[in-house]
Amino acid sequence: MKLITVPYADRLRKHIDATVAFALQEDLEDIGDVTAALIPEDQMASAHIIIREDAVFCGRAWLDTVFKQLDDRVTVQWKCGDGDTLTANSVVCELTGPARSLLTGERTALNFVQTLSGTATLARRYAEAARPHHVTVLDTRKTLPGLRLAQKYAVFVGGCQNHRLGLYDTYLIKENHIAAAGGISAAIQRAQDLRSTQLIVVEVETFAEYQEAVEAGADRIMLDELSESDLQKVIAQGGDIPLESSGNFDLEKVELAKTPYVSVGSLTKHVRAVDYSMRFLNDN
Repeated sequence: MKLITVPYADRLRKHIDATVAFALQEDLEDIGDVTAALIPEDQMASAHIIIREDAVFCGRAWLDTVFKQLDDRVTVQWKCGDGDTLTANSVVCELTGPARSLLTGERTALNFVQTLSGTATLARRYAEAARPHHVTVLDTRKTLPGLRLAQKYAVFVGGCQNHRLGLYDTYLIKENHIAAAGGISAAIQRAQDLRSTQLIVVEVETFAEYQEAVEAGADRIMLDELSESDLQKVIAQGGDIPLESSGNFDLEKVELAKTPYVSVGSLTKHVRAVDYSMRFLNDN
């Protein structure tokens, strides 16, 4: 599998194998591709995949895995890699192998590539909008069910950064945790007692909550839609604890963030698929 290096690469490779197997099972069940069976079993074919709009490509390992799991006689010759900016009507890759297998894998492969390319393309736009303002854009857990690591990877490919991968790798103490734990200080103290290597991130909504989080020893503080006056107080106070903004940031608003980090749920939640198509070639 050809992947851009991420800290969770080993976990991601297992995730790819599992999600591809699940996606193929959705299509094939225990019967198989009845339409592809109309083609002679020994018929070989070549095809290419074309991108129909300008976009950032992502999903090479997913496409490779689809055809590897279906039929190891299929070969893929790549013309691009994850993170490449492609222009409309460019050839992404060429495939050769049994016609049945190419037909069976077509939609599953394109479903992964179109979704991950859409995520990477949107992430690239955010990264470019934030760069002049020295802001790092983070994703969230608002991902497509079952495709968490895939979309996190696509965000990274697009040039933004990953927040926590799941509930296990960071303490993210939000308003409901604060209410249930009996306050910000109590929640942070409990996290400090329990954690191994996890960061402790606390979401605050007022300057008073910010001060409490600082005094209790949070590792990072998330400012959730603070009033302008409270935000100015936080900025004026300074300090060494990294700050993150959250709450309804979009491409137009990301430049308004006054913190080093801003988390944006729409990176993975509002993704629009990129248009790809596969076309058979008349050389077999």
